[in-house]
Amino acid sequence: MQYSLINDKIPQYPLINIRCYQMKQVDLDKLDRRILDALQHDGRISNQMLAEQVGLSPAACWRRVRALEEAGVITGYTAKLDPEAMGQGLCVLVNLSLQRHTIDSTAEIEREVSSYPEVLQCFAVTGNADFVLRVVVQDMASYDRFLNEKIFTLKGIAQVNSNFALREIKNTLTLPVA
Repeated sequence: MQYSLINDKIPQYPLINIRCYQMKQVDLDKLDRRILDALQHDGRISNQMLAEQVGLSPAACWRRVRALEEAGVITGYTAKLDPEAMGQGLCVLVNLSLQRHTIDSTAEIEREVSSYPEVLQCFAVTGNADFVLRVVVQDMASYDRFLNEKIFTLKGIAQVNSNFALREIKNTLTLPVA
């Protein structure tokens, strides 16, 4: 995997190092794509079964999987948990708007929000908000505590808008690889 450094330091903020990397796309052949598709559907598949599915020897399959991991195409393996079974059935999409847009304030909010276990995803966005968070909590009382103890204590927040998920239509991490 090759990365291209876009910016290393911002002169007016010598103590803040911001590294923005643009990832170069990895060339994937048909076998790599078949391996990735199979692993996205079953990350616990044995190398033997994976090799049979994609039409490779186990050794060749293992080498390709390791190469995909080393190239950063495969970033990890995880178990999918049911939020309701875990007692975290309330999903909220939270729009955060900032009072001012400075590197310091934005970086601090990103650091804080990233440390909250209730926040599963955080996106810097364009439009009516500056950040969109996907938050899961047990219930409305838990969400109220989350807002009061965490979000409302962040410096530089101008507005918070909460959108409560009524039901989940689609939730996948599976990327199209065809």
